[in-house]
Amino acid sequence: MSTSHNLLGEPPATELPENVEAKASLDAGVDPAEVARAHPTYSLAWALLAERAFADGRDLEAYAYARVGYHRGLDALRRNGWRGHGPVPWEHPANRGFLRALGVLAKASGSIGETDENERCTTFLVDSSPTAARELGLA
Repeated sequence: MSTSHNLLGEPPATELPENVEAKASLDAGVDPAEVARAHPTYSLAWALLAERAFADGRDLEAYAYARVGYHRGLDALRRNGWRGHGPVPWEHPANRGFLRALGVLAKASGSIGETDENERCTTFLVDSSPTAARELGLA
């Protein structure tokens, strides 16, 4: 986790540690469902499941997968010093599982008519990482 404050006095950016074993499995082509079974706290596996479901038009499944990835990511952020706000930079690759889950949660909640959740997640993503919001098509 980064510990330096930015010039505006905001909290430091949170940089999650990578789950090397889970990431290596994904990099080797193991299905994200198998990675999620073996590493249920690994947000990137859940985010990939959510993205796949959303791309296939299964918005309710995408919402459910994304919600799991999002909450697992919140748990990891809190364990690593995040206090409910502050930057979670996209530029740090280990943060991308959480950010991608948050992005799909925003999209899928909008798709199922959960307008408040869509707006909240989109705002949270932009506030956490403007780069992530752009990369994920939400800015």
